[in-house]
Amino acid sequence: MSDVAGQWADRAYIGSFTSAGGRGITTASVDAASGALTELHHTDNDVPDPSYLTLTEGPGGRYRPGGHLYAVSERDIGGAAAFSLDDRDRPVLMGDPTPVRGGGPTHLTIAVGHLITANYGSGSISALPVRADGTLGSRASVHVHTGHGPEKARQEGPHAHAVVPDPSGRWLLSVDLGTDSVWVYDLRDACPEGEPLPQTEAVLRPGTGPRHLAFHPDGTHAYVINELESTVTVCSWDAGTGTLEALGETRTVPENSTQERNHPSELVISGDGRFAWAANRGHDSIAVLALAADGDSMELTGTVPCGGHWPRDLALHPSGRWLYAANERSGDVTWFDIDQVSGTPHRSGALSAPAASCVIFG
Repeated sequence: MSDVAGQWADRAYIGSFTSAGGRGITTASVDAASGALTELHHTDNDVPDPSYLTLTEGPGGRYRPGGHLYAVSERDIGGAAAFSLDDRDRPVLMGDPTPVRGGGPTHLTIAVGHLITANYGSGSISALPVRADGTLGSRASVHVHTGHGPEKARQEGPHAHAVVPDPSGRWLLSVDLGTDSVWVYDLRDACPEGEPLPQTEAVLRPGTGPRHLAFHPDGTHAYVINELESTVTVCSWDAGTGTLEALGETRTVPENSTQERNHPSELVISGDGRFAWAANRGHDSIAVLALAADGDSMELTGTVPCGGHWPRDLALHPSGRWLYAANERSGDVTWFDIDQVSGTPHRSGALSAPAASCVIFG
């Protein structure tokens, strides 16, 4: 089986919180028959709290040596770091982490020649130039969000939590838990010499606490997972105008759930647009959501145990066969075979990964 042009995503990279006992960035092999992970290497304390990762491909294409791995350093004085993947099993740090001029960066992406971070602590996004050799420029451009929400403990001000380019490549969407909104940046103007500036702010229902966002394969829908309420907001997306509009909400736990407090963390969409899966922290489950054929709605069809405690991240293997949960508090990554008819994940195995926070494939 192959992912892209005969190439196979046979490596997983796992971020962690070193401040909670994590081993930096763990590299694991991915078995082609079972999806099982086997640890190959970890970076220890090269970068403090590399909680979220992304990568770029090398000159040989995806899943080949020569690319670069990037990590946030989720500290009060936040940073971002670049690693060489000349040896895909052993990421090599390329200089000290670069300050992002923001606090608590939780998410990052690469777009228009820049590494862009969402800074939860300071409620801002930062853009660092990516040089031709993969290293990061030293001066970050920053834009600070404004506003607040009704939950005083968590929404006293802006808290940017994710930055996601849209499928057209024209726009960047920044999901802000503190302002109950998604800030939309035009990437044609997002990273000039000055600070990135948003074009619009899509306001969602107050108190929901939007955390992350995933696009439907059709490019005309986006789904926002809400941390302060156990819901997903279904949105239409117009790439022509950069307009995000809420259509409705769906719960990520059953109505009769006895869990006192649940904090959804991540949402992933199947490549064919039939299913979505959401991670529930507190309920410690994975929600299975069936998407309508037109993408305008979704239905919770069930939940399955995440196989650990406090699933901070979910990742779908590019083949679409396996789902992986990074369980932060139990310190492991569990994987699941996906029933291709019902979308139900079935737990298959686990890898020890203290304070695991994210999983990506390369």
